[in-house]
Amino acid sequence: MVEAYVIVLTALGAVILAATVLPELLGDHAVSVPVAYLGIGAVAFWLPFGLPNPDPIAHSDLTERLAEFVVIVSLMSAGLKIDRPFSITTWTSTWRLLAVTMPLTVAGAAMIGWWALGLAPAGAILLGAVIAPTDPVLASDVQVGPPGEGERVTPEESGGREHEHEVRFTLTSEAGLNDGLAFPFTNAAIAVAVAGLAPVAWLGDWLLVDVLYKIVVGTVAGLVFGWLLAKLLFRFSPTTRLASTVEGTEALAGTLLVYGATELIHGYGFIAVFVAALAIRHYERTDEYNLALHDFAEVVERLTMAVLLALFGGALATGLLDHLTWPAAAVGLGFVFVLRPLAGMAGLVGSSVSVSERAVISFFGIRGVGSFYYLAHALNVISIARSRLLWALVAFVVVVSVVVHGTTAFPAMRALDRRGEA
Repeated sequence: MVEAYVIVLTALGAVILAATVLPELLGDHAVSVPVAYLGIGAVAFWLPFGLPNPDPIAHSDLTERLAEFVVIVSLMSAGLKIDRPFSITTWTSTWRLLAVTMPLTVAGAAMIGWWALGLAPAGAILLGAVIAPTDPVLASDVQVGPPGEGERVTPEESGGREHEHEVRFTLTSEAGLNDGLAFPFTNAAIAVAVAGLAPVAWLGDWLLVDVLYKIVVGTVAGLVFGWLLAKLLFRFSPTTRLASTVEGTEALAGTLLVYGATELIHGYGFIAVFVAALAIRHYERTDEYNLALHDFAEVVERLTMAVLLALFGGALATGLLDHLTWPAAAVGLGFVFVLRPLAGMAGLVGSSVSVSERAVISFFGIRGVGSFYYLAHALNVISIARSRLLWALVAFVVVVSVVVHGTTAFPAMRALDRRGEA
């Protein structure tokens, strides 16, 4: 037992060290940091070190909770760095992706899962819900920078847009909101598994509770808690040495408080955390403490992401993809290279976004930790036939997304930067 514990500590130290040095070492290279974490985990669990098998199905509760924690911290980090004021008109691209692209992706993935893979209705709907949300954790290369960085872009320089360039803003705001909006679709899959496909057995409660009530409560709770936290945070400034050493830790405290309180009143905590982060960011827009809050949240996010991805790499090395069939692999590639790009372009039809920007936004629908969370959450509630295939398919999609999007993000963003579009 002692040897296994020491090995785990050693591996954990190596992953955390990698999380601190790899972003600098790989900053200007095609190999992304998440790909490196996957490789580290795969090698560590493949070698005969005696590390426990990180099978997400065998450790389903731990998988759900770890992925949940990484996502909520990432949502806080994403919300704190968005400079653009929240409004119906300035967030048009985001609303289009949420209202059109996401439902199309859910429906398309569900139909493909049912038709091509023979999944039962509940399993097909769950596949759509799990695949649909883009990821705030793994998308840092295509997101906006730290608080205030977007302010350097004037409306004249960005074609009349405010603050952040459109591509980075849209991908950041979409990832921040659609993680929470995947919950109704996941709950629909759970309802179908429990009550059957006939809508009369579940549709009314689903629309009233899972769609209307929980989204509204999550949004309102985020606004209220975010405003209260902002009033507390910006009223005081650290004046003692001890206060200075813990500067920014309120971001983590706020994340946990907002998420927990919202879940207690049965709202969507994911939505509440992101909305609260926006409220905090825009309460005192010019206060330098915004940067301290964001930086601390990002440190926690990066460390926990590194651990989770290393475990995911270990799961890949120890057989997570063993149940992946060739048809399922083809479906997974279709999700990444066909379904999301087409759904993204459909959502942006008629918008003011240029064609090249639409193409980049549509292509970089990065899949990741959010998909792990929703799949683990659903399978901890209900029993779905061929759950091993679902895990293998989702894992394959995430690996493809991490590798393809991770290696193309930097050159794509650099090309758009040169053209003044990112």
